[in-house]
Amino acid sequence: MKQISQSKGHCAGFLAYSIFGFNVIVCKQLADDALLSPTALFTIRAIAATLLFWIASCFTKKEKVERSDYGKIFIASMLGLLIPQATFLFAIGMTTSLDASILSALSPIFTMLFATFFLKEPLTSKKISGVALSFIGVIFLLFNSVRLTQGAATTTPLGIILLLCNSISFSCYLGIFRPLSSKYSVVTFMKWMFLFSMIVALPFGIGEIVSFNFQQMPTDYLLRLSFLVICATFISYFLIPVAQQNLRPTVVSLYSYLQPIIACVLSIIFGMDHFNLPKLIAIATIFCGIILVNKSKAKNTTD
Repeated sequence: MKQISQSKGHCAGFLAYSIFGFNVIVCKQLADDALLSPTALFTIRAIAATLLFWIASCFTKKEKVERSDYGKIFIASMLGLLIPQATFLFAIGMTTSLDASILSALSPIFTMLFATFFLKEPLTSKKISGVALSFIGVIFLLFNSVRLTQGAATTTPLGIILLLCNSISFSCYLGIFRPLSSKYSVVTFMKWMFLFSMIVALPFGIGEIVSFNFQQMPTDYLLRLSFLVICATFISYFLIPVAQQNLRPTVVSLYSYLQPIIACVLSIIFGMDHFNLPKLIAIATIFCGIILVNKSKAKNTTD
């Protein structure tokens, strides 16, 4: 039975982060088209996902949320949805898809650090060395960001900072809220998560959404927006709690390695970015740090 649960968790993690990999490219294209602001895109994402999860809850077993858990779910919503989604949508317009995917690979390190802190597990020399090495890689990427001769910088320091905030926030969510996400069904947990996220987002994006003429939206833009809402939001955030419920936080975060692999390959295929020596050095440094951290096992754990 445990093996079946773990298999389900692995499948959910694999599919969710594969979708996130494609989403890097889709969001970059949406940002380049600039028909809707990042704030409006995030608000649309929150509204649509809230509606979809609440509709889905009508066809699942009714489940009551304990009053004391609403505050915890609100904090989880901010850390797991609002902050990472909002920072990513702003950052993707300030970075190349390749740089964005490289920085997403830091998620397992942050997740392990948060899990270590909240589970009171000791830090090891490998963890400290790995974090330091990856940090050096990020700094090297920061000061050697790609710039195109035909236009403005494709990757900016602010974009990198926002992506780091994205990774830290979501890693904090993974490292802290596994017990809470396991307490309720996926649909119940996510319908409240997205409701809280939508309530906070509405004041910032509803004005632009109401004034936007959706009838004049190009078909390709509509298809990308549909992918963002249905696949990268509803489906992927349905799968993440399934993975959380069946796997340890560190294992779930390791599937984030799929995101940079898929995004890097697609960005090069579509001519959205290119490799150069500084970027290659940054990638190698970051991943060497990640390998060091993940080779450092906590006591009495198997992940």
